[in-house]
Amino acid sequence: MAKKALFKVDEKVCEECSLALRRFIGRMKGVESIDVEGGQIAVLFDETKMAEEELGRLTRDSLEKLGHKVIE
Repeated sequence: MAKKALFKVDEKVCEECSLALRRFIGRMKGVESIDVEGGQIAVLFDETKMAEEELGRLTRDSLEKLGHKVIE
């Protein structure tokens, strides 16, 4: 069953960063889709294939590499 994880970021994510984020985590086992909506990232994933904690860590690391910070 798919679950949605939301990550708020410090500023709007540009199209280039959005594409890079999809390349970084979009192909990982368990990740079904990534939507960038202004200052928020929505990741639909299968929690039987990837733990939410791991997804959170990978998403935060990827966003930080792109120059964004996740707002807790």
